[in-house]
Amino acid sequence: MASNDLNGKVALVSGGAKNLGGLISREFAASGMDVVVHYNSDATEKDADATVDAIKGLGRNAIAIQSDLTKANNVAALFQQAKDHFGGIDVAVNTVGRVLRKPIIETTEEEFDQMMAINAKSAYFFIKEAGLHLNDNGKLITIVTALLAAFTDGYSTYAGGKAPVEHFTRAAAKELSGRGISVNNIGPGPMDTPFFYGQETPERVEFHKSQGMGNRLTMIEDIVPIVKFLATEGRWITGQTLFANGGYTTR
Repeated sequence: MASNDLNGKVALVSGGAKNLGGLISREFAASGMDVVVHYNSDATEKDADATVDAIKGLGRNAIAIQSDLTKANNVAALFQQAKDHFGGIDVAVNTVGRVLRKPIIETTEEEFDQMMAINAKSAYFFIKEAGLHLNDNGKLITIVTALLAAFTDGYSTYAGGKAPVEHFTRAAAKELSGRGISVNNIGPGPMDTPFFYGQETPERVEFHKSQGMGNRLTMIEDIVPIVKFLATEGRWITGQTLFANGGYTTR
């Protein structure tokens, strides 16, 4: 996709039904893209259907696909279904993740395995399948976390699960560069979504707000323009993690 124009292109957005993923899906459609909206749980089906309807209301085509992406075969099937339906994929965005705030000494083996599967394993195989299925000059973007540049307690399995994605991304950027495919991460600060508030006390919420510009959390509306930038004018950026967090962390 050498052109900066997204019109007529195809996007696959994992976790694309609601919150950040849902807004990415809708904004891609508003830019003229057809969208594959992935979602994980039965509870999200209505959100996925609503997002598909919104995309169709914008005059674009969309399908919703439910899948547990912690299974490599499921990731492969998701990309194959998307490719079979639309004929190709130009942009793949992975927003899948799970947050857990818990001290290491209280973390169970089951929690560790689950967090690694959701945050690291699913990202690895999403990158793999994108490498196999993206059109030449495609764009691959993974949402990670600003905690990758933090020195803090409690988030060992969340930040630890996202940390390997930077290495996956660098390797993929080199391996796919011959086909003109860029591979990048975006690390938002704590986002004003239900995923964040379930892990924090009111006092810690106020602390997190105090660390960002304007004394506020990252909004999903802050991140979507950066996703679109990487999918268009930012095509010369590859192998990078962009910390989009209002100054919350840096390195």
